[in-house]
Amino acid sequence: MNKNLDLFLTFMKIGAFTFGGGYAMIPLIQKEVCENQKWLNEKDITDIVAISESTPGPIAINAATFVGYKTSGFVGACLATLGVVLPSFLIISLISLILTQFQSIKAVKYAFMGIRAAVLALILKALWMMFRSVQKKKKKISYVIMGVSLILTAFLKIDAVFVIIGCGLFGLIWSFLNRKEHSNGTD
Repeated sequence: MNKNLDLFLTFMKIGAFTFGGGYAMIPLIQKEVCENQKWLNEKDITDIVAISESTPGPIAINAATFVGYKTSGFVGACLATLGVVLPSFLIISLISLILTQFQSIKAVKYAFMGIRAAVLALILKALWMMFRSVQKKKKKISYVIMGVSLILTAFLKIDAVFVIIGCGLFGLIWSFLNRKEHSNGTD
């Protein structure tokens, strides 16, 4: 089959069968892109997730765009993005038309409660995947950054945008200092 059509259908499937937003989609993107289609490897996915988090817009759309571009250029980026967005657009349009009539039914309330639990599990899996990725690098500084970020966002209620910018700046400074140390050590 055509790679562009494969990209569209793969991301349409991901968009159609994932509830809970981008973080819940990450494990499915990883499985489809790395394991099933073998377009990219896990390191690529980790890099794409990091880039997707730090660029404006929903993480799932950004990830689909980056995977599509890396896999099949501009056309691939457009088709992967359309594929991941189209099911949600159609489903939300349909639900908005009929949900008001059914929102008081207990079965509907329980169904959404079950969906929320499944979304939490998918988000935890994405967290575990990213934790394993950092663990493989065995950089203690990564754990420090993760812990400080958690404290700043969860407990001190600092806006995540500022934390991400701060972490990016810290990473640049850390990289610059380490490069300087390595160049001084090799002279």
